[in-house]
Amino acid sequence: MLQVVIPGDELFNEQTSEFTYLKDTKLQLEHSLVSLSKWESKWCKPFLGKDKKTSEETLDYIRCMTITQNVDPEVYNHIPPEVFTQIDDYIKAKMTATWFSDKNSPGSREIITSELIYYWMVAQNIPFECQKWHLNKLLTLIKVCNIKNQPQKKMGRKEMLHSRAALNAARRQEHNTKG
Repeated sequence: MLQVVIPGDELFNEQTSEFTYLKDTKLQLEHSLVSLSKWESKWCKPFLGKDKKTSEETLDYIRCMTITQNVDPEVYNHIPPEVFTQIDDYIKAKMTATWFSDKNSPGSREIITSELIYYWMVAQNIPFECQKWHLNKLLTLIKVCNIKNQPQKKMGRKEMLHSRAALNAARRQEHNTKG
């Protein structure tokens, strides 16, 4: 979870010709499958796609990430650039010590949506409590489960012959024989 403070501001309402004051607001944000699902339900497009988000879509995702109750909607229009950077860094953070060696694997062209991630969770028997985890951590868990549940790769012919030769050599040495 990320906590940010949106500083207060003085606002002028042109319709009433009055000044209003926006007080400092502390937002608690979660980049999770729950927030992703809320956003995709509203915009009907994949959040994790390669398309660039409009400023309206980005602000709405921050709204979807917000777990603080009763936030004045005007607060989102006054988020300073440094807070946007902080939020972006939080979204991009790995949130795990696990790493993968993906040098030889081609990137998937599958479009990832919240429903697909929920499917992966069901297929891997991951409890639904994990939908509130940081999204990158959840995706890492899904990937680990997928790797660990794959059948063990068969040895190639060359590897098999090398392994048998090493095993035979060890047995010959153990029993003091020549063949």
